[in-house]
Amino acid sequence: MQQIDQRELMTLQHYMKEYGQQAEIFVGQLELLENGRIEAQAAIEALEAMLIAENGVVLLQIGGGASVKAKVLEPDKILLSIGAEVVVERPNKDAVEFLKERIIEMEASQKKVSETLDRLRGQMNEINKRLETGYQQASAGQEEE
Repeated sequence: MQQIDQRELMTLQHYMKEYGQQAEIFVGQLELLENGRIEAQAAIEALEAMLIAENGVVLLQIGGGASVKAKVLEPDKILLSIGAEVVVERPNKDAVEFLKERIIEMEASQKKVSETLDRLRGQMNEINKRLETGYQQASAGQEEE
């Protein structure tokens, strides 16, 4: 097995630190995507419930775990944010379809980010093995002296 010098150990440690930071970023992206997916799914359920609610009365979450009963005057007219601070009015069913498509896009993004994170973790494992070998060689070298 090839000897590892101090400079290589320092370089490997630097790579581990950088890869660790990248992994944290990817984990954060996964969390954001998952939260967005859950939020879109909850919106779909709420939109579908509005169409079948008696007298148009639904529970409206106002934050902090609090809800109020609210009467939806036009349950088939949905204001939908489509990005870049643009809001459009769509029929309920069209809004549901838009959200379902958004969920599919988020799931595809989650898959890509997960695959990238897995590759990064594989590289980190290889670097870690190399570091362990280097530390063992350095320890053995010190014992011989």
